[in-house]
Amino acid sequence: MVQQALKVGYRHIDTAYGYGNEQAVGKAVRDSGIPREEIFVTTKLTNEHHGLVQHGFNESLKALGIGYIDLYLMHWPQGNNPKTGETIPYGQSPTFVETWREMEKLLDTGKVRSIGVSNFSAKNLEILLKETTIVPAVNQVEAHPYLPQASLDAYCREKGIALTAYCPLGQPRGPDLSPVLTDPVTKRLAKKYGKPEGSVLISWCIQRGNWSTVPKTVNPKRMKDNLEVFKLDQEDFDALSRVHEEPGKLLHLCNYDRGDIQKTKKIFGWTFDEMGWDPLD
Repeated sequence: MVQQALKVGYRHIDTAYGYGNEQAVGKAVRDSGIPREEIFVTTKLTNEHHGLVQHGFNESLKALGIGYIDLYLMHWPQGNNPKTGETIPYGQSPTFVETWREMEKLLDTGKVRSIGVSNFSAKNLEILLKETTIVPAVNQVEAHPYLPQASLDAYCREKGIALTAYCPLGQPRGPDLSPVLTDPVTKRLAKKYGKPEGSVLISWCIQRGNWSTVPKTVNPKRMKDNLEVFKLDQEDFDALSRVHEEPGKLLHLCNYDRGDIQKTKKIFGWTFDEMGWDPLD
């Protein structure tokens, strides 16, 4: 999948220790024949390594085998006990502030170009920024027209933090396609511009201005389709930006830990309030 993506023109590869595919990603980069400096690789600190940052980083660096990492993210604000796998309660050590302080030290190694976070809310970013010295370069979060993250977007712009959208096309619901892909507004705009629905959604994301995005596909045709970024007319951009205001359409579409987070209001052991995810916007 990574080899094919590099062949068709992708130059940013997003992986994570938790995905279990860093070795394959590294091999694809090395075998591509593309100069290393032309490829941007992001990987992530897994929850079990919050108290073992240097170890976790070295594990990823070794598995990738590409000399250095362009962007290293804290995958989630919550850590797990490495022995039991249980989530460490909110505010207990190692806190995400303690973990970030250890991540800051990685910049002195010369083996990572920048550090950031993932799945952080404005609430937890505010705590982080008050107690640390380095502002995260990036915050990677779920974002699409059903979850535009408007207040987080405004906060990150103010603080100089770039945003990366994962699941920009949503995720399938059972046997059905992602509802954001089949939304009437998405379908209408795809027809108007003669573009695939995925291209419409990715273009909307990029047009927001402070966003990059990491769509996932194993289909070579869709890989090419997803590169067809174009500019939406302002009225069409605005129409997609308002979709979430319709009843029942303000939703997390990612499966996360496979629980029904809309009902439990919990994600990996932390409440939505602790995550800073409530209310949604």
